Amino acid sequence: MTMPIDETLARYSDFAFKTAIVVYALVLVLLIVQYASAQTKRVLERELVGSGGPAPDPAVPGRVETPEGTPLSERYGNVGFSVLHVAVVLHIAAIVLRGFATHRFPLGNMYEFVTMATGAAMVMGLIFLREQRFRSMFVFLLVPVLILMFLAGTVLYADAAPVVPALKSYWLPLHVTIVSVGSGIFMFSSVCSMLFLYRVRQSDGHESSNAFGAIARRLPDAQTLDRLAYKTTIIGFPLFSAGIVLGAVWAEAAWGRFWGWDPKETCSFIAWVLYAAYLHARATSGWRDTKAAWINAAGFVAMLFNLFIINIVVSGLHSYAGLN
Repeated sequence: MTMPIDETLARYSDFAFKTAIVVYALVLVLLIVQYASAQTKRVLERELVGSGGPAPDPAVPGRVETPEGTPLSERYGNVGFSVLHVAVVLHIAAIVLRGFATHRFPLGNMYEFVTMATGAAMVMGLIFLREQRFRSMFVFLLVPVLILMFLAGTVLYADAAPVVPALKSYWLPLHVTIVSVGSGIFMFSSVCSMLFLYRVRQSDGHESSNAFGAIARRLPDAQTLDRLAYKTTIIGFPLFSAGIVLGAVWAEAAWGRFWGWDPKETCSFIAWVLYAAYLHARATSGWRDTKAAWINAAGFVAMLFNLFIINIVVSGLHSYAGLN
């Protein structure tokens, strides 16, 4: 017997999701202000020294320095990082409340999948970017997260409802949860790799006359970004691999075969091969730098293709996992 949907909890879930988007956007604005303020201050200091003026904060013998307090840009960043925790709590609350409202695991459609994946990406951000020197990276992580959440709340949105009979299985929370969390981790890793590629390009002198080159100077160095991408892919790859294996076991129980080269299965396999190739390339001399990073980025493109094109456009056995 299917239990009725709790409309009140469903509304609370939707409200928490929409509020999380608004708070994420506020955090993005605060972090951009911090980014721009700190960069402007750095440019002014360079111009002052270059014009023959005194260097900032000169050490003069016998002079008592008065502390200036926390710079305004850093205050914006601290406020933004604090408010970010509120947004993540709202994000997780939206997932939990959707599950209680529908009396099932909240992964029965693309809206719920994207909500879970973006939530996993933000949790990874809080874990790996909690240090002051890494917080500027949230500017670049929040952009794809906000885009995906906006699409989830508009184009992909589905009302709280029971899942179709094909998804009423105990394999759903195992298979789909692991895949969605792995997808979120891969999103974080891909952002790190793309920033790594940009920093390498900047260090080679290609961005000296580009206004965007100044934006990236507050990022960690290229090697640190590369290590972050590698560490998180090491976490995400076993999860994604386990998700594929569990999906194959579920397919055997539901359709009588472990693997049938369904479009979604094929695209998932391609993404798995790309991430395996990235880990192999990252450990191979001559491929550790930009070549490996491009493979990592290609793996996430394959994940996005699988999520949007395969689910929405291509017809297959997984078509029931589309918009609703």
